Amino acid sequence: MFESLTPLLLARLQMAFTLGFHVIIACFGVGFPVLLLTAEYFYLRTGDEIWKTLARRWSKVFVVLFAVGAVSGTVLSFELGLLWPKFMGTFGGVIGLPFTLEGFAFFLEAIFAGIYLYGWDRLSPRAHWWSGVPIAIAGVASAWFVVTANAWMNTPNGFTILNGIVTGVDPIAAMLSPATPTQTLHMILAAYMVAGFCVASVYAVSWLKGKRSRYHIRALWLALALAVVPTPFQAVVGDFAGKMVAKYQPVKLAALEGQFETQAGAPLRLGGLPDAAKGVTRYALEIPGGLSWLAYRDRHAIVQGLNEVPKENRPPVLVTHLAFQVMVGMGTFLLFLSFWTLFSVLRKCRLPESRLYFWSLAVSGFAAVLALEAGWIVTEVGRQPWIAYRFMKTADAVTSAPGVGFVFLGTLLIYAILAVGTLFVLRLLAKKPLPDDNYKKAVSDQQSAFSQKLIADR
Repeated sequence: MFESLTPLLLARLQMAFTLGFHVIIACFGVGFPVLLLTAEYFYLRTGDEIWKTLARRWSKVFVVLFAVGAVSGTVLSFELGLLWPKFMGTFGGVIGLPFTLEGFAFFLEAIFAGIYLYGWDRLSPRAHWWSGVPIAIAGVASAWFVVTANAWMNTPNGFTILNGIVTGVDPIAAMLSPATPTQTLHMILAAYMVAGFCVASVYAVSWLKGKRSRYHIRALWLALALAVVPTPFQAVVGDFAGKMVAKYQPVKLAALEGQFETQAGAPLRLGGLPDAAKGVTRYALEIPGGLSWLAYRDRHAIVQGLNEVPKENRPPVLVTHLAFQVMVGMGTFLLFLSFWTLFSVLRKCRLPESRLYFWSLAVSGFAAVLALEAGWIVTEVGRQPWIAYRFMKTADAVTSAPGVGFVFLGTLLIYAILAVGTLFVLRLLAKKPLPDDNYKKAVSDQQSAFSQKLIADR
């Protein structure tokens, strides 16, 4: 059944599939706690039950996604050892620390997620809010630790190799590799953007369907705040990430831009189709000197081309280039949407009212996920054929055990069931009716009771 596929290809397909699934869920683990805490904070400040309703409904969604993320993340950790035993056997001592710390962060997140969910109506309002703070911190910490390991794979350091043996291991230096600052910040901002734009998409669709209650409007505002605020910063961090790639991974930079010849004043290409066999990129709109300026802040700087390295040491150019174009294209769309939102809010204190704006919001969640996936393709495919850049090739790290194809098939089936089950549960939660027409009166009564309680506490 899998005779035509090599173990290397099957292992890479499985890794790509499981990572591509998990990274989406992980974004909600980072972004959703911020939404919960913000909604509950406004409830504590105002006593408005709408904020509390938002926080409680979102907390149930968060717990579902957290459980799914725990499963998919565990699968990934096992895959590192099962699919890439030679890599982990050689460099496990170098990059083991961030995985261990990520485990502690995960347990902290899981413990307080349980307290937060169980603590509704059992803890005091302020104690309950504080029980959610460690969830938000642990979510960010977990993402940071994991991405440091991937950053190390792009710019390995913190060790020496003597006679083929890894010695002089410095785990802290390995965690703080040259790629760590930009890559970790890029991922954390992306997580907030994915969570924010996906939630905003849901409520933008509701707005287009005519659901414009205070509940829906507040939910949309909160989600937009989470999405649009980090987006301009993401563009800046992306620029720094590009410079890091130019300095430490020039071959990846050449693949990103379809740059085959070493050239002074290299152009920035928009679109285009690289032809690796003939060493040209066709149909691209070229901006003279643009790539040299972006990479080195000098429009006459020399950019190394792919032809400088042997073909067996080049990444798949077409996939890397197209993924980069998709990431930049989706990022530009989200940046424009964020400026549109901020301009209207700052000038008119309200969101734009055109249907075009809300249709744009409705697709923004998909665009954010697409940019996220394309970005990880750029990171992983652009590093090939290396699993640890310039130290170990991916082909040398893969398992030689039989049956990888059947494991991949089983993984596909399990993840399909997991995805369908998750969507089914989320749909059930979304269908749960909001408070009825007597809600306003109930809210008014509860606000009054809340205010009296605060006065009594003082």
